[in-house]
Amino acid sequence: MSRDIKQAALDYHASPRPGKISIEITTSAETARDLSLAYSPGVAEPVRAIAADPENAYKYTAKGNLVAVISNGSAILGLGNLGPLASKPVMEGKALLFKRFAGINSIDIEVNTETPQAFIDTVKHIAGTFGGINLEDIKAPECFEIERRLIEACDIPVFHDDQHGTAIVTVAGMMNALDIAGKKIEDTRLVCLGAGSAAIACVKLLISCGLMPENILMLDSKGVIHTERNDLNQYKSLFAVDTPCRTLDDAIAGADAFLGLSGPDLLSPAQLKTMSPHPIVFACANPDPEIRPELALETRADVIMATGRSDYPNQVNNVLGFPFIFRGALDVQASRINEAMKVAAVDAIRALAKEPVPQDVKDAYEGIELSFGTDYIIPKPTDPRLLGAVSAAVAQAAVETGVARSHYPEHYPLTSISDIR
Repeated sequence: MSRDIKQAALDYHASPRPGKISIEITTSAETARDLSLAYSPGVAEPVRAIAADPENAYKYTAKGNLVAVISNGSAILGLGNLGPLASKPVMEGKALLFKRFAGINSIDIEVNTETPQAFIDTVKHIAGTFGGINLEDIKAPECFEIERRLIEACDIPVFHDDQHGTAIVTVAGMMNALDIAGKKIEDTRLVCLGAGSAAIACVKLLISCGLMPENILMLDSKGVIHTERNDLNQYKSLFAVDTPCRTLDDAIAGADAFLGLSGPDLLSPAQLKTMSPHPIVFACANPDPEIRPELALETRADVIMATGRSDYPNQVNNVLGFPFIFRGALDVQASRINEAMKVAAVDAIRALAKEPVPQDVKDAYEGIELSFGTDYIIPKPTDPRLLGAVSAAVAQAAVETGVARSHYPEHYPLTSISDIR
């Protein structure tokens, strides 16, 4: 990053006021009567109503449109374990995105704990304040246990976006790429380079969408995850297969698709050449992908390419998913975000990419041609239709699978943030 950009980033966070979020008053607080209703003595009435029926918290407080973004700072972006306070700019940024794209109020909470148990206890004890919890930047494998146990303990959605948000957007793009390449998901051979939380979540969701487990080779830093290894944790062992393949060279030969969630320049042109016709390459390491798109296209003109970067086509960006997934879950007061809701989000994102792109979205990208094809397999983050399409699909799936407390909203599907009630 250049010196100018570094300074611009610091200036952006420092002014006009430090940070990126604030709290606003949503009702009148001008007169003596207003204040008597807002606090004493009037506030006693909603207190009594909630004590009589806890569900009234959705009616009389901000709970139903409030998400906590919570981290321990153990895996901050690509920077590693820098601690909870250092994670605060990222968590505030996540809160900004919730508000900007889905009208959701969000508070960031950085938890200074030494153990998963202490983190779980802390979050469990404050969970009732919120309508949902977004876990963020927590290292693997602790993140798996933390999320699982909090889902069991809480009656609101708990969602580790580094896992599932990444997976939902990745799978939507991957399945559209398979359509363009003329490949059937049940016949697709996938190589996944990386075995962290995002990689495991992506592969699990691909399996839910039809990918066959026996057609997947996952690699960690020691090579292919196979059944003869005795160094695998319980999460990696789920993907151990009986195979003679040991290296990426072995695994990639003849593969239909490559998913990289690892590090820069780990997929070579020689390896790409050995893949099947019309290979699909998702090189999602950030900021430097496993292979740069220019090099990939120079090597294989038939490659369908995606990265995590905004300066190339087909950016795999979590903001396509998490704001709208939570929007749909909150609007039906869901108790959790289940597999059906994730698949519904995948299908909605996939379908939207196949529709004609509005002119205002094209204008935002300076006239670049945006139509379903090799350079446009997933929608752009600025597409306003995501709010309606993804939120509605998630809300409907929550209702159909019995995890919603309320009915599908009458004002759905949403067309803009102004529709939010």
